[in-house]
Amino acid sequence: MYIWQLMSNNFGYLDIILLAMIAGFIILRLRNILGRKTGHQDKVYSEFAKKKFGEFKKTEEAEIKKPPVEFDTDTKKQFLKGAEIAYETIITSFSKGDKESLKNLLTEKMQANFSSAIEDRKSKKIKSELTFIGIKSSAIQKFEKTAEALFFTVKFVSEIISVKKDKNNKIVEGDPNKIKTVIDHWKFTRKISSLNPNWYLADIKNP
Repeated sequence: MYIWQLMSNNFGYLDIILLAMIAGFIILRLRNILGRKTGHQDKVYSEFAKKKFGEFKKTEEAEIKKPPVEFDTDTKKQFLKGAEIAYETIITSFSKGDKESLKNLLTEKMQANFSSAIEDRKSKKIKSELTFIGIKSSAIQKFEKTAEALFFTVKFVSEIISVKKDKNNKIVEGDPNKIKTVIDHWKFTRKISSLNPNWYLADIKNP
């Protein structure tokens, strides 16, 4: 009886030791499979994140659409609205001698022409006064496309009151009480390769 109890107790101890060894083996296997978190893992993740972010950034840049080069009816209507605003702004800014406002609406060639005319007027001490009544009509007359740029020629029919005065404030041109009808043919342009959707006045042809 004593011997049996002794053997039973020994087997109990052996069971505990065996279970502890199995548990230790499982823990070691899990650590080998899952691995430990190291600085190398952080570095790999960081490089991966940078790579993926760069790919996303390139994708976003690729998705930036350039302004259209073909125009449907609605797009032409929107263009005309913008052209009318530009037309009024350019005429009134030129009369005031405001070269800063003209800068963002003209090509470099037209900037030089307008600036020269403004400076010539100043040198002669001529003062320009203009009242813009409004645009009676506007219509696209011609559309042109080259390898580098797009061109729209627009016919404007507007009404203005315009006078010029000398240094003594004497009227030398125009009538302050008379509304004048003006017909202009303006050519606007935009570079095809540019992401800038703005159009610029490139030429003026009066009939």
